[in-house]
Amino acid sequence: MLPAGDSAILLEFGQEIDSEVNRRVQRLSDTLMKFLPRGVIGVVPAYASLLLEYDPLVTSCDILLRALREILPDQVADQERHFRIPTCYGGGYGPDLDEVARTLNLTVDDVVTRHSGQEFRIYCLGFSPGFPYCGILPSALDTPRRAAPRPTTPAGSVGIAGRQTGVYPSDTPVGWPVIGRTPIRLFDVHWDPPIAYRPGDYLRFVPIDAREYERLHELSLAGGARLEAEPDAAH
Repeated sequence: MLPAGDSAILLEFGQEIDSEVNRRVQRLSDTLMKFLPRGVIGVVPAYASLLLEYDPLVTSCDILLRALREILPDQVADQERHFRIPTCYGGGYGPDLDEVARTLNLTVDDVVTRHSGQEFRIYCLGFSPGFPYCGILPSALDTPRRAAPRPTTPAGSVGIAGRQTGVYPSDTPVGWPVIGRTPIRLFDVHWDPPIAYRPGDYLRFVPIDAREYERLHELSLAGGARLEAEPDAAH
């Protein structure tokens, strides 16, 4: 537990990307959101740490440190949900897929199969509103970042870098290689909540063809084809 300036506390759980460490972070985050100490104005979970923001005119670092030692994260159970992200890989939707395959000495089909063959945990949200940092990719897909970022990439683009993957909810500059795109609209500031998933949830990328992409894209533009968690019974 470390002071971070005069209005925040940084709670460090480790220094590595690890699902169990991240579960501890998320449990405490969920607990704090349910039993929010007086004066706390923000809870920001990351891979292996959590930033607790507070109003120094209402409370203090010492008061919150004492309160944190009395909070038991297991008061809130894991609330993991699972989402399927339809993804059209390659071509104009995934302009870096061929280069990624060459770099990794894999076929394009190998990259798609490995990327879509497992669920990925959302470790944290960041970079842009609703962008999920997901992992951990199979070691065979450990991919270097692009030498030069693209100035802009369409919303829904699916990228990979290192052993992480994610999907960009809005048009944005991108430094990760883009291997596909989802037609589903993921973020809207007018929605409640603005994005369906949260840290601790899981994403699975499901391959679709260009025809299905266009069909779902039209539905999404019309207000349909919203992203929803799968029923618990499916897991």
